Amino acid sequence: MDLSDPTVRAVVTARLGELYAGRPVVLGPGVLAGYTTLVTRLRALGCPVLVLATGPGAGPVPGPGDCTVVPVRLPPTASLTDEVRVLDRATRSLPPDVVAAVEAFDPGRRALWHTRPFVVTDEPVLGRQVTGGRPAAWLALEDKLLADQVWDAAGVERAAYRVCEIDAAALDDASTALADPATGLGVVWSGDARDGVNGGGDYVRWVVDERDRAAAYAFFAPRCDRVRVMPFLDGVPCSIHGTVLGPRAGGTAVFRPVELATLRRPATRTFVPGGLSTWWDPPSADREEMRSAARRVGDHLAAAHGYRGAFGIDGVLTADGFRPTELNTRASAGVSLVAQVDPAFFTLLQDHLLLGLDPGLTVDEVESVLPLIDAQRSGRPSTHAQGVSVGGTSAHDVVLRDGRLERAADGVATGTTLVAADVAGGFFAKLDPCRLLAPGDRLAPLNVALLAHLDATSGTGFGALEAAPDLRT
Repeated sequence: MDLSDPTVRAVVTARLGELYAGRPVVLGPGVLAGYTTLVTRLRALGCPVLVLATGPGAGPVPGPGDCTVVPVRLPPTASLTDEVRVLDRATRSLPPDVVAAVEAFDPGRRALWHTRPFVVTDEPVLGRQVTGGRPAAWLALEDKLLADQVWDAAGVERAAYRVCEIDAAALDDASTALADPATGLGVVWSGDARDGVNGGGDYVRWVVDERDRAAAYAFFAPRCDRVRVMPFLDGVPCSIHGTVLGPRAGGTAVFRPVELATLRRPATRTFVPGGLSTWWDPPSADREEMRSAARRVGDHLAAAHGYRGAFGIDGVLTADGFRPTELNTRASAGVSLVAQVDPAFFTLLQDHLLLGLDPGLTVDEVESVLPLIDAQRSGRPSTHAQGVSVGGTSAHDVVLRDGRLERAADGVATGTTLVAADVAGGFFAKLDPCRLLAPGDRLAPLNVALLAHLDATSGTGFGALEAAPDLRT
């Protein structure tokens, strides 16, 4: 079966869509704009939809009559890590008026509850089966201090590392031993998941000198039991993704590399996460090395943990090749990016696998969409900042001149639109659509330009940022 054929894929998608067809669906909690496309797909399947909306978000929202919208206020959070840690608890302890709205929407309790991967599927929510989440045991695999065991078990080449208890002397010794004096870039400390999964770089620190060590120690000491120390890996931050279908289907389908626009702030030695892109192309040998690593990791996850569904490996394409740094046992942002060739197909495939249902597809059939993914590039600069406001919601076209973004003249359509909106605890901004990239282009320099533009126009305070160098060209 060739799933690159849109007619064939439509037939398969329709079959997979029978999981939802005609059933009520509850979405969220989450920003309303993030569910617009999914609401449209579910309505086409005959599903009444209720969205628990934490805010409007940035971008188009569902039209009037497309869904029932119930406002939900999540507890205030200071970071992305705090936000994802409270999501499962908040979803299972909704206020009485929200519970009443759900029960009124679905009095027969026939609904499926589709949510983000940080809500676990082990227990129903208000008596309704959860899709889009994942088992708690699979979420626990995202602890960065477990990743190196996975690389070793799967035979994936990795960087040297040490795992240290929260002990200043041990961390100092590890940092001195692992830092490369030739680069002067020091090491990176990553904290464990003692208090729950962490992400967005919140529990990652770039450590070069004694002052950095003291600051990093002060951060990790009250939050973690252990810290992984690894040499600073210079090169292009990137990821590779796959979908575990299981041994009967041929193992693990793997896709193409994705650039991660992780920006550097040298003055304070901090990282600023940005957008993702499939416009970038690593050398073909590196691409195949990354795909082979993902296949071995997926097969190991299936054998050792009964894993099914999407996952991603983040890492860096260094001068010596790809070196992994963390494992994301979920349909991460990178998975969503490669899935843009057909979001409905990939979402339904993921839902089936997480529910333990057989989608009736083989690895070769799923990988038959890879040429389509390579042909239909995707990606956009973005940022999600905590503790900063852009003063509401706005959208305007921009142009790129000499590496700098500028607002286009009123009435001039450039094909590249800056969309920004205040969200809980901060703001989100992106270039969407973005017509400023061509095959082979890096995203990170454009993401630097976006944040510089936000500093100039909205006083966001990102400061001087740099894109990581490409050391393989």
